[in-house]
Amino acid sequence: MTLAFLTQPAIFHKRPVEVKTLSLGGRAPRPALLAVAVAVVWLSGCAVKPAPFSDAERAETARADRTAMFADQQPVSGPITLDEAMARAIRYNLDHRLKMMEEALAQRQLDLSNFDLLPKLTAEAGYTNRNHPLASASEGLFTREESLIPSYSTDQNSRTADLNLSWNLLDFGVSYYEAKEQADHVLVLEQRRRKVVQLMMQQVREAYWEAIGAQRLRDRIGPLLDDARSALDDSRNAQQQGLRSPVDTLTYQRTLLDLMRQLEAVRDQLEEAKPRLASLMNLEPGTNFTLAAADAFPVPAFDMPMPQMEDMALQRRPELVEASYNERISVNETHKAMAKLLPGIEFSLGAHYDSNSFLVYNAWRSAGISVSWNLLNLLNARNIRGTAQAQLDVAKVQRMALSMAVLTQVHVARSELSAKTRQFDLLRQLNDVDQQILEHTHNATVANAQGKLDEIRVATAAMMSELRLYQSYGELESAYGQMLATLGLDPVPDQLNGRDIASLMQSIGDEQKRWDELARHGATAAVAQPGPTIAAAAALPAGATQK
Repeated sequence: MTLAFLTQPAIFHKRPVEVKTLSLGGRAPRPALLAVAVAVVWLSGCAVKPAPFSDAERAETARADRTAMFADQQPVSGPITLDEAMARAIRYNLDHRLKMMEEALAQRQLDLSNFDLLPKLTAEAGYTNRNHPLASASEGLFTREESLIPSYSTDQNSRTADLNLSWNLLDFGVSYYEAKEQADHVLVLEQRRRKVVQLMMQQVREAYWEAIGAQRLRDRIGPLLDDARSALDDSRNAQQQGLRSPVDTLTYQRTLLDLMRQLEAVRDQLEEAKPRLASLMNLEPGTNFTLAAADAFPVPAFDMPMPQMEDMALQRRPELVEASYNERISVNETHKAMAKLLPGIEFSLGAHYDSNSFLVYNAWRSAGISVSWNLLNLLNARNIRGTAQAQLDVAKVQRMALSMAVLTQVHVARSELSAKTRQFDLLRQLNDVDQQILEHTHNATVANAQGKLDEIRVATAAMMSELRLYQSYGELESAYGQMLATLGLDPVPDQLNGRDIASLMQSIGDEQKRWDELARHGATAAVAQPGPTIAAAAALPAGATQK
């Protein structure tokens, strides 16, 4: 292996270039070998290798995340009402907090985009050192002989400093439209957060009433199961003594086991209701809490005329507002594409310093203007405009298609609310009948196995009927929440008296009254406009109040 390097004498001596060959197989200079060895070791040390997390690191991350998930939350101090469940979901739900953080990140990016509109102010300083002066010689163009002796006009050590201010009008125009797009992107994320909150409120309504039913029926399943097991043991004892027909006894036992299976299935279903509600409120799994008992089932109604409902949905739905912002982004994208076709004009202004002792003026100022234009862009101008216009047309058609889907959803939500209302009314009547049958059966029960079976069967049927009643009311509340979300109504008004849980509960209650007024009197009622209130309400620590 050999290395070839060039030795170039000074130009004015007119000597040919010498080529020397260094054989690494012989006695190579030790500095060169040392340099190669150091380079190899350094490069091998810079190699990047996979570094998986250790078990201890993963365990520490899990502990830290678990602590952070439930930090700075107001503790539960009593039975939770529906308004409090909604307030806790707005304030602490992690999906909502994620949307808020994405919105805050977009706002930060907008701040960065605004800085791109400013001129560029560049400060630069440096120090240079040469082991030889920067000397040079010259030779005649035609004679090819040295015309001047070698000379230099630069110090071997020099310091420089520059401060330049430059502003490119083309970059300014492009950055201006990009900043406007980023501002609209902030508003788009705000609408997506509104959509998350509206859907979350619908889920809270349904989960809350299912959890209420689970709370009321949970203590009734255990005694029923105990009665069924006792009756089953008595039947098995009677079977061993041969007191009854084997077929009748086995049929009786099968009926009891089937009832026990139904009761176990109901208990498993009830055990899932409160954890789902706790997840929406971001309560730590396993937290013991109770819900405010509700004996009445107020049936929500929405009697606004359909044309007004359609207009409200077209104006307030987060998806349509987002589509309008996307259309405006497409318009700005068209303007940005057209701006890139224009020539770039750059103004510059600077102050400079150089410590070179050969300079007459070591400090000076400069100003200039330059124009650059990519003429090939003119050949592609038609395609650029066509693409931008096509993007705008697509955004408009997407908004119209979404508007059609929203109008359909309004009619479907109205029909579903009516259907769930009718179903709940029938189940409420059925539950009343089952409870009366249970009361009469209990009064007429005789002290024998067959009578015990009838009582267990009727009690199970009555409990299942009551469970279906709560589930049906939860579905009715979910349909009502879907109706509100379809119209684009937010759970809290634009102005809040405070941002703690109590203030949020008050705001939610006041807004519910507005919705009721809206349902009775139509669009003439005052309705809160979409705004950043929800994000602000969930941003401060628990107990903070609005100033």
